Amino acid sequence: MLKQVFISERNMMIAILINAIVIFLLYFPQIELGQPFLYKVLDIVDHVFIIVFLLEAIIKIMVFKPRKYFSDNWNIFDFIIVVVSLPSFINFLPAFSFIHTSSFKLLRLFRLTRLLRFLRFVPRMDSIVRGLGRALKASVFVFIALVFLNLMLALFTCHFYGKLVPEYFGDPLISSYYIFQMFTVEGWNEIPTLIAQTAQERGIAYSSIFAGATRFYFIIIVLTGGIFGMSLANAIFVDEMTSDNTQLVEDKMDLLQKQVAELKQIIENQNKKD
Repeated sequence: MLKQVFISERNMMIAILINAIVIFLLYFPQIELGQPFLYKVLDIVDHVFIIVFLLEAIIKIMVFKPRKYFSDNWNIFDFIIVVVSLPSFINFLPAFSFIHTSSFKLLRLFRLTRLLRFLRFVPRMDSIVRGLGRALKASVFVFIALVFLNLMLALFTCHFYGKLVPEYFGDPLISSYYIFQMFTVEGWNEIPTLIAQTAQERGIAYSSIFAGATRFYFIIIVLTGGIFGMSLANAIFVDEMTSDNTQLVEDKMDLLQKQVAELKQIIENQNKKD
């Protein structure tokens, strides 16, 4: 009976879901600081789930044998998560009280990744994963091109506007972040307006022409990186993700054409006999 409980996929999925809720509650400061008793109870329950998942792994290894157990990628994934979670028990060992164990609490977050097991119930998940792999391969060169475009524009923008608005373009790293933000069509209007106002406040000559050139410059950034670049990357990605469905339709069309040709040949042969 105990083996059936721990091997049952349904029971373990429920346990993973409840453990995720417990971890979610543990990160509320109102509970950690305002209700220390409840926080302690939740912390103990969280560690009980580690024992539950450890027993699940041990019992499955005993029932299925190590070779069969580790032949399943999901089992390997679960086993790694359980092993990584074990050091958090140091919090409960007096012998290790001198060790600062707050960092071990981070390990509980890794157990949240077990929620990925719910993906097993997504219809045609294997096909989706294959499509995702194809999409990443097909899009990689577009993404690399976007990275180089981002870095190039970041340097130009840093050179032109770094002294005016250093909080946005003070160095290449900060500049790169805000250029990428503009690729997502966010802040493309507010930042040029701020640059124009700053230029006017500092009495830069021909500030109106400067403001117009600045807006034109950032429009070019949005068009090249945001409209064309990101749209192209999205188009390639979606096209590869849906290519399985396209291939299925093409195969059916080929089969239909073949059947029509065979039927046409049969009719022609029948007409010759008549």
